[in-house]
Amino acid sequence: MRDYYEILGVERSCDAGVLKASFRKLAMEHHPDRNAGCTESEGRFKEINEAYSVLSDPQKRAAYDRFGHAGVNGAGGGPGGAQFHDVGDIFNEVFGDVFGDMFGGRRGGQQRSGPARGQDLRYDLEITLEQAYAGAEVEVKIPAALTCETCEGSGAKPGTSPTTCNACGGQGRVRATQGFFSIERACPRCGGSGRLVLDPCADCHGMGQVRQERVLSVRIPAGVDDGARIRLSGEGDAGSRGGPRGDLYIFVSVKPHELFERDGLDLLCTMPVPMTIAALGGEIEAPCLMGGENCDGNCKIAVKVPEGAQTGKTVRLKGRGMPSLRSRDRGDLVVELFVETPAKLTARQKELLREFAGLCGDHQHPKNASFTGKAKTFWDSVKG
Repeated sequence: MRDYYEILGVERSCDAGVLKASFRKLAMEHHPDRNAGCTESEGRFKEINEAYSVLSDPQKRAAYDRFGHAGVNGAGGGPGGAQFHDVGDIFNEVFGDVFGDMFGGRRGGQQRSGPARGQDLRYDLEITLEQAYAGAEVEVKIPAALTCETCEGSGAKPGTSPTTCNACGGQGRVRATQGFFSIERACPRCGGSGRLVLDPCADCHGMGQVRQERVLSVRIPAGVDDGARIRLSGEGDAGSRGGPRGDLYIFVSVKPHELFERDGLDLLCTMPVPMTIAALGGEIEAPCLMGGENCDGNCKIAVKVPEGAQTGKTVRLKGRGMPSLRSRDRGDLVVELFVETPAKLTARQKELLREFAGLCGDHQHPKNASFTGKAKTFWDSVKG
């Protein structure tokens, strides 16, 4: 699937003006009315329209910039997907102020003064790894546009009603003919709404909406990963003139953890191991996120250290990682061992270590013996 920015021939950092100008140029060039019977131009026109419908919407563009096509999957209207605009709607938006109905314009007598869907909202939510592991119920405060209860969204003072704009006859658009072109613009008197509020509501000042902070409870599913998107249908801004509410998109980020690093469903943890345990073998206690069969109430789990363990040795504990969002599978807890050399030794401890060192041979340090042999060969070749 081609990159949307490449389709429109713009840089990823371009602003809305550049985006719109490029779309105007390409859409005019490939419009079916100008290329009758050309299937290639028809395909390009649909591709251009799809790209612009995503990149012209700030919410969809942010999702696409972060996640690519996966961020707008289902954009054709499937469940949970963003909604692409109709081709006619896109042309009205971009070319309406220039060409009016030249390319088909508004269809079915649709008026701009009719119900309009509310804006989608975005909220960035940061959670802990523990919350991602077990799932959580999180309260968020969202500033959103709500329908004014005093005037019930009409914008007019209680007991009064908006009146039809006499300049556009309630259409919200006025048209003028200039030579070959029929130019249609938003009505300057009513601002395109098709109605006038002569006696505005005191609470919303004639807007029909008030902006308030809402408190919502968001369920975070167990196993959610950094960058996940949660869509709450109908929790965005209120629609105007009786239109439906927009949606709220929660973008989840997971805070870095002091002990664990996530790798897919696996959890990685580096554990220091005393030199004596690494040499003789034994058990150490590793942290874990949740209790289990071999985990006590303090979220610790026993890890068996094999005899002669070296730094970098990993021990995998099955099923102690992150839960999967879409199945009952769980990842593993992978403990990487870091052999710690003792410090601040007493005179007696040093004496014992010297005695121990004198008793050790090459077979106790095979890697050191192998390295020493390779180093000797290197030095001899340099001298030669």
